[in-house]
Amino acid sequence: MTMRPDAKILEPRREPLTQKNNVTAGVLLMIAATVVFASQDAISRHLAGEYNTFMVIMVRYWFFALFVIALAARAPGGIRATARTDQLGLQIFRGVLLVAEICVAVYAFTVLGLVESVAVFICYPLLVAALSGPVLGEQVGWRRWAAISVGLIGVLIILQPGIGVFDPLAIIPFVSALMFALYGLITRYAARRDSTATSFFWTGVAGMVAMTLVGIWFWEPMSQRDWIWMAILCLTGVTGHWLLIKCYEMAEASAVQPFAYFHLIWAAVLGVVVFGEVIRTNVAIGATIIVAAGLFTLWRERVKG
Repeated sequence: MTMRPDAKILEPRREPLTQKNNVTAGVLLMIAATVVFASQDAISRHLAGEYNTFMVIMVRYWFFALFVIALAARAPGGIRATARTDQLGLQIFRGVLLVAEICVAVYAFTVLGLVESVAVFICYPLLVAALSGPVLGEQVGWRRWAAISVGLIGVLIILQPGIGVFDPLAIIPFVSALMFALYGLITRYAARRDSTATSFFWTGVAGMVAMTLVGIWFWEPMSQRDWIWMAILCLTGVTGHWLLIKCYEMAEASAVQPFAYFHLIWAAVLGVVVFGEVIRTNVAIGATIIVAAGLFTLWRERVKG
């Protein structure tokens, strides 16, 4: 899966851990995770460019579901205890929303490329901050609103809606970011009553079922070489999750979260080197503004915490 390295979104709530002081190790693990996720994006761009997007994501989710089921089976109480929830509808909705977001994101890779898609997508922490008030009732101060506004200006600089003929396809990664922000907020809400393990389990299982119901109708024969890439894609998903879990065990999320923006750097490198994409000036400027606004928002949350 194209999971995003964001602690507050991907890790709803975890039990207190004994190791939370090795910031250096945590930072290195976060950077390694961003390398894995950027590689996953590049492989997804390749496969979705050759085959139907729904089929590619369906196969990925089969492997991801096996991963979360295996984790649940090893947890205390087994699968039954991990899957137990009194907000089943909400958990299923979370899983379906995430897999739908991934479909949109991968489609954006194929029509816009990695560089521009990821440059727009990285505004999602700002969207989370903006929506946390109306959705979760959290207080959003004027400083955070100012950072959100500045970040959205960065998005507009990338999209350039007032210059020439605006390409509506440029909205696709922004829709993906909006969907992921909503997923993050629902995950926070679900975490008030469910454990991280339960939310993670239903993310994989609900997404797999939903994607199978759709993707099975778009099955296409795949070459042997691309099956190898598909296997690598599935393995990177597991590796990325493992790196994130270890990262948040090593250090506090607030300490490692700024390094999640390395995802943009690796994606840009792969986009240019592998796919021959070009980093336009407005994309570089807009992405810089978005990252700066996002880092300021993370800093404000750390200060308030």
